[in-house]
Amino acid sequence: MKLTTQAYCKMVLHGAKYPHCAVNGLLVAERPPGSRGREQAGPPSLFVDCIPLFHGTLALAPMLEVALTLIDSWCKENSYVIAGYYQANERVKDASPTQVAEKVASRIAEGFNDTALIMVDNTKFTMECLEPAIHVYELHENKWRCKDPHVDFCEDWSEAQRIAASLLDSKSYETLVDFDNHLDDIRNDWTNPEINKAVLHLC
Repeated sequence: MKLTTQAYCKMVLHGAKYPHCAVNGLLVAERPPGSRGREQAGPPSLFVDCIPLFHGTLALAPMLEVALTLIDSWCKENSYVIAGYYQANERVKDASPTQVAEKVASRIAEGFNDTALIMVDNTKFTMECLEPAIHVYELHENKWRCKDPHVDFCEDWSEAQRIAASLLDSKSYETLVDFDNHLDDIRNDWTNPEINKAVLHLC
């Protein structure tokens, strides 16, 4: 699997906006041609975007159900599929998947073969973005196992590094909208078109 610069940057910005909180979200991939819905689609070559979900309390099941329903509909309209989950834990030195992370990722895996569970490593989280701040897990024999940390999971790491640093420097995270923000005011767009434009402009 590979992450686009847009998907990587939005994960980083979500964590930067709420440094004192745990944050989570979903990753989407392009639906492979010929697949119907999300059932057992072929492996994605690219995780094209991320949808920031919550900050603070991550285990609110009713809110997660609402979010998954809306995001799944949006994915179908745009020929995407929900293909992964990301989370940054509250404690700086804790980058291990929690029960919530494994549960949500396992649910996504029920409808998608190659689901990725990504944990953001807060110890590598710097303004310079010198190295990818993520650990990628895959489901193997019903257990989430960490993939080789030396593999580059970004489509273009040098570009992702440069753009993430630029967005952090300009405090673009202040405009990031997650699903919590959307529930506070439905005019807040959780697809974050402005940040998508900013990434495209910097590319």
